[in-house]
Amino acid sequence: MNTVLVVDDDPHIRDVICFALEKAGMTARVACDGAQAMTLFSEQAPDIVILDIGLPELDGLEVCRRIRKSSDVPILFLSARDDEIDRILGLEIGGDDYVTKPFSPRELVARVGVILKRTTSTPRPGPDSQKVLAQGGLTLDATHRSGHFDGQPIALTAIEFDILTTFLARPRMTFTREQIVDAAYPVNIHVSDRTIDSHIRNIRSKISAIGCSDVIETMHGVGFRLGSCRSQTP
Repeated sequence: MNTVLVVDDDPHIRDVICFALEKAGMTARVACDGAQAMTLFSEQAPDIVILDIGLPELDGLEVCRRIRKSSDVPILFLSARDDEIDRILGLEIGGDDYVTKPFSPRELVARVGVILKRTTSTPRPGPDSQKVLAQGGLTLDATHRSGHFDGQPIALTAIEFDILTTFLARPRMTFTREQIVDAAYPVNIHVSDRTIDSHIRNIRSKISAIGCSDVIETMHGVGFRLGSCRSQTP
């Protein structure tokens, strides 16, 4: 049974989310602010965090930053504002998805289910399915859902891992944003082009920090393709 940490300062929203999660067979733990969320997280790491951005004092973005220092647990953000800046920033600092209030509890649970399936299940078999994919210094282990560059681990979110897997499975192909969405989001959920761009930018930043500046190339007017994934020349 999956455990979900629900962090929101509105008791009504917490109750609605918890009821929907428990009806779907999940266990919910609740925190009413960022400080309590960090305490509960340190006591027992959940399988996923549903995190409101607009928390008092320690807001959701800062909670995400602190969690990401030690864990790659999936994080789904909630926000009362449909603010693209908040959405992009949340994804760039390590969020896996973003839902705007008011929301459908069924859709929220569906998104949680998709993220959990992606992070806990074994890869779906298929003609392009391989346990280990590699290009240059980059390797992805599909069995353990881990990534390395020149032997150094890469802290990838679930969606970032799936995007990179898509590129590595077809290293010569140029992907449109729509094709990336289809690969990374297996259910019919609307994802904007800016969201995909944020994930690509985040992947580049993480891998560049450990020595590779050409992991994903931009094909102007078309989309993206895998780069050579070689170490930068000292």
